[in-house]
Amino acid sequence: MIHYINPEEKLTLDKIQEIVDGHMTLALSDEAAARIKKCRDYLNRKMETQKVPIYGVTTGFGSLCNISISKEQLSQLQKNLVMSHACGVGDEVPAEVVRLMLLLKAQNFCFGYSGAQLQTVQRLIDCYNNDVLPVVYQQGSLGASGDLCPLANLMLPAILGMGDVYYKGRRMDAKQVYAELGWQPIELQSKEGLALLNGTQFMSSYAVWSLLKARRLSRQADMVLSLSLDAFDGRIEPFYENLHMVRPHRGQLETAEAVRRYTEGSQIISRHKEHVQDPYSFRCAPQVHGAAKDTIRYVESVVETEINSTTDNPIVLPDDDMVISGGHFHGEPLAMVLDFLAIALAEIGAISERRTYQLVDAKRGLPSFLVAKPGLNSGFMIPQYTAAAIVSQTKQLCTPCSVDSITSSQNQEDLVSMGGNAATKCARVADNVERVLAIELFNAAQALDFRHQEGLKSSPFIEQMVADYRKEVPFVDIDQVMYRLIHASVRFLQNMKLD
Repeated sequence: MIHYINPEEKLTLDKIQEIVDGHMTLALSDEAAARIKKCRDYLNRKMETQKVPIYGVTTGFGSLCNISISKEQLSQLQKNLVMSHACGVGDEVPAEVVRLMLLLKAQNFCFGYSGAQLQTVQRLIDCYNNDVLPVVYQQGSLGASGDLCPLANLMLPAILGMGDVYYKGRRMDAKQVYAELGWQPIELQSKEGLALLNGTQFMSSYAVWSLLKARRLSRQADMVLSLSLDAFDGRIEPFYENLHMVRPHRGQLETAEAVRRYTEGSQIISRHKEHVQDPYSFRCAPQVHGAAKDTIRYVESVVETEINSTTDNPIVLPDDDMVISGGHFHGEPLAMVLDFLAIALAEIGAISERRTYQLVDAKRGLPSFLVAKPGLNSGFMIPQYTAAAIVSQTKQLCTPCSVDSITSSQNQEDLVSMGGNAATKCARVADNVERVLAIELFNAAQALDFRHQEGLKSSPFIEQMVADYRKEVPFVDIDQVMYRLIHASVRFLQNMKLD
């Protein structure tokens, strides 16, 4: 199947999920191609008639904006920009995020406000379709003049045929791949290097990746919560709809409804309870999970606006006969919401770890550390330690990046967003929360098996989920090597099919 990049059609997270899951190829719509060509033709004419310098088109960059460049040197200027800015270090960006960077950069160009050549945009699409994935590094972006450094590492191989790529499962010199595919490096025209490097596609690609994972984790958190609630012999009253209608936050209502649905038909949830209240990690789960849902929804609205915008600089407006140098590359909108998303996810992980602790604490008829013979066996003592360690690290990662700034470019860029750091940090938080939820699932399934030994059944939904889980992760009767089971629990969540 083909996804046509079209400036008239909004690119949504759902559509991106469809593109990724369906292994769709990309193509430019006729409207996108026409807009791209119109903008480039206008810019070429503008350069012939404009008498005053145009930033990034006939001048240097950043604090070098007052240095004019001759017509003969304009192509070299753009090539130099890409080469000199490819300064990425640290861990490599995952392949899934690199693919998103290619997609979102082509989406950015399709509106026809950047001045890129049609063949330049087409090369990005060719890289995506042929799975030619440039090696991009996580560190280097200030998230202010766009994602200069990681986008330079993306464009160096994709457009200039320099640097490294992954192709057919191997890391290779881009020149080898170009030779195999019969490609030639693109000769950049005026402004193109700046258009390629200015923009928020590193931040926004990580944001999309983290949001897609966050939406999944939010739903799975409700499922695991429902299992833990029943295994803990918790009360259903804190999830009643009429209770939440007097404080009707949307996410709170959704969480309560999900738990009622997942536990419907359970013998355990409906039996008489001796205890009057449950700990906060159960009783206040609708409020915590729900607040995270509402945050995810808000962040999604910001990110969808961003990926359907032109975020490079200067902006070329052919219909207005203007080339305007502004600040659309500044990552503050993304930096703030990525910090916010990390906090929301962290709270899902924090309350999950607390439920794990309650399950191993020898309460409500459950044995110490969820093992039949504690003492000789440590049982599930240390998985909770692991979850606690991850939660602690996650809290430290939630220090906001968006409040920091370090001046750069000879004080021309004097307030930066640090959105690149917010983006990679948020992705780490999402991975951490997935592991914490997997540990809660590991514990809750074990606890439910002790309820089975009492002759009690949970709901059909929960019983089926645990039966599927038991195909991957067995009941732990006596001590065994646990890390393999935790890793299997993580894989179960990653592979779980959600309706």
